[in-house]
Amino acid sequence: MRLPHRRQVLHLAAGAAALPVVSRIAWAQTYPARPVRVIVATAAGATTDITARLVARWLSERLGQQFVVENRPGGGNNIGTEAVVRAPADGYTLLLVNSVNAINATLFEKLSYNFINDIAPVAGFLRMPMVLQVNPAVPAKTAPEFIAYAKANPGKINMASAGIGSTPHVAGELFKMMAGLNMLHVPYRGGAAAITDLIGGQVQVMIEPVAGPLEHIRAGKLRGLAVTTTTRSEALPDLPTLDTFVPGYEASPWYGLGAPKNTPTEIIDKLNREINAAFADPKMAHQIAGLGGTPLAGSPADFGKLIADETEKWGKVVRFSGAKAD
Repeated sequence: MRLPHRRQVLHLAAGAAALPVVSRIAWAQTYPARPVRVIVATAAGATTDITARLVARWLSERLGQQFVVENRPGGGNNIGTEAVVRAPADGYTLLLVNSVNAINATLFEKLSYNFINDIAPVAGFLRMPMVLQVNPAVPAKTAPEFIAYAKANPGKINMASAGIGSTPHVAGELFKMMAGLNMLHVPYRGGAAAITDLIGGQVQVMIEPVAGPLEHIRAGKLRGLAVTTTTRSEALPDLPTLDTFVPGYEASPWYGLGAPKNTPTEIIDKLNREINAAFADPKMAHQIAGLGGTPLAGSPADFGKLIADETEKWGKVVRFSGAKAD
């Protein structure tokens, strides 16, 4: 799939609208005048959903209209995403954007939309650290020891993930690619089932967002080796970062808000200001820290650049791995 040029992303981030300037400004001043839908393309209860609900509650309180989270799972995030792509560009249907959208641009050979062209970035929310973890029976207590063990046992180690094209999957493939490892990928339908089999020893290693396996690591049922962000995690402060041993490695799920292309710039900017205020709020920051996340901040263009960079990065990994959507 041919990806759009970076300048297109920045152009979309500006949200060029077809309405006259005066009309757009007046519209933004009265926005929102009715409830707003925030489409989450995953099932309820996941970190994506929890984050969306935290932001929706904040926006409801600040802007005086209900921001209602609507879960539309299925199709590897594509069903919910397409619903927003096809929605009117009036600010009343928004999308919880996440790293899977960037992965899908290459994972799926045929999509009915082009994410970078068809969704305007509004604001980034947060990034989540992941943890490289093993079953305690694996004879490796550090990341370098695991890398040496995997190289000594090519093709014999099972690497679990939450499913083909999930962030844990591509994070694992990036680890394999950069460390020169040969491990067998075993996809599951969700992270919980994968963690259960990791504890049971059916698989030996997994990279997963910190929130899922945290208590198992603390209880000694799993052994954490390193976190995948370039800074240590407050939740697992004793674990080093994986890039210490695999220079240049970084992998972290991220979340933010998007809108249909051509949504008026004034509406996008209004939402961006409120979201940045949310993640600067001490109470919200505490809630995000409880999820293990680190807030993002910045303009719509900043978020657009993140999406473009991640689309390019994970496109290379997907092509390297040969992964194809189910």
